[in-house]
Amino acid sequence: MGRVIWVAVLVFCFFPTAGIGKSVTTDTIPVSPESNSQTAPIPVDQLGVPQSELSREPDQTKAETSTDLTPPQVLYNTSVLPKPVARMHSQLRQAALEGDMNRLRMVLESNELPPTLSFGDIGDPIDFLKESSGDGEGFEILAILADTLEAGFIHVDAGTPQEMYIWPYFARFPLSSLTPDQKVEMYRIITAGDFAEMEEFGAWTFYRVGIGPDGTLHYFVAGD
Repeated sequence: MGRVIWVAVLVFCFFPTAGIGKSVTTDTIPVSPESNSQTAPIPVDQLGVPQSELSREPDQTKAETSTDLTPPQVLYNTSVLPKPVARMHSQLRQAALEGDMNRLRMVLESNELPPTLSFGDIGDPIDFLKESSGDGEGFEILAILADTLEAGFIHVDAGTPQEMYIWPYFARFPLSSLTPDQKVEMYRIITAGDFAEMEEFGAWTFYRVGIGPDGTLHYFVAGD
C-alpha cells in the first residue's frame, strides 16, 4: 500500500498537469445577415452565356403572336379608299355588273403591267377568263368578280411596298374566327364544300382582288 502511494506522489511531481484538462480558446466569427442569405455573384465570363444574350431585349414573340392572330379590321365604306383605288374598284365593278368583257379588257390593259389572273402562264387575259368560267362566256367569272368587290375589304401592310387593299377580307381573315353573319356574307361567294376544303387547307383559296394604293390592279386570282 505504501508503495502505491509513493508512485502516485512521483507521478504528480513529474506530470503536474496530467490530470487537469487543457482549456481551448475559441473565437466568435460574426456572420452578417446578408452573407447568410446571399452568395457572391458569379462573374459574367464564367456563366457560359454570350454577352449578346445577356443584353438582349425581352422576348416580344408572344405579344407579336397575339397581335398577328387578331382579326384585321374589316371595311365596307369605299369612301375611305384613296382615289386611285376607288377608281379601279369602281371600273372593275361596273364592267362586271354590266357583263361587258370588252370593258373589262380595257380596265385590265390600263395597268402598267398585266395583273395576275393565274399562277400559271396564260395567253389573252379575256380568253383565259372565258375559259375559266363555267358558262364558257365569262359571265360566271364576272358575277364572281362583282360579288367579290361588293364584299368587305381590308387594308394590309400600310406604308410598305406590299401595301394593298384586298377583297374579300376573307382572304386575310382567320376562317375559324368568322361570326355567323360573316359566314352568311361568305356563302354569297362560295359554297359550303368550298369552305370545308379551305378549312382543311388553312387559308382562303377562292378568288380575291388586290389593288395597290396607286390604283394598280395587282391580281384577280384563285388558288394557292
